[in-house]
Amino acid sequence: MKIRLFPLLLVSLLPILALSGWLWFNLFSSWGYSPPANLPPITQHAEHRVFVYGTLTHAWVRRLVIGRSVETEPAKIKGYQRQALDLQPHPNASVNGLVFTVSPAELKRLDRYERLGIRYQRVLKTLANGQQAWVYQLIHPPITE
Repeated sequence: MKIRLFPLLLVSLLPILALSGWLWFNLFSSWGYSPPANLPPITQHAEHRVFVYGTLTHAWVRRLVIGRSVETEPAKIKGYQRQALDLQPHPNASVNGLVFTVSPAELKRLDRYERLGIRYQRVLKTLANGQQAWVYQLIHPPITE
């Protein structure tokens, strides 16, 4: 009985181990991302507002990336439409999302998650309520690593 149980247990744990390894490599390891040298430094003031419209709208993703739960507020950005993983200018459209506040160290973790300078750029935009927030937009075309 023990011999048959072990392979079943091993097969059950492999997807969990694979996902854990992928998350560690992409979010925490020193090998998962090397920021380009030309990125502007993050200003060290107390808080940064961030508008999200994709995977970071999910609380579990934010917690995993940032390292804590953050309070969010519904937000909207006018003059853009969402196209897959990006925001494209469109005069009559708007995109719903969430806005939250992070520290400079947490913004750096978000930059790593979004592959700042390689896949996304971080742009300061004005939201529908008049507040400004960082928004991640795809770089066209993405820079190959």
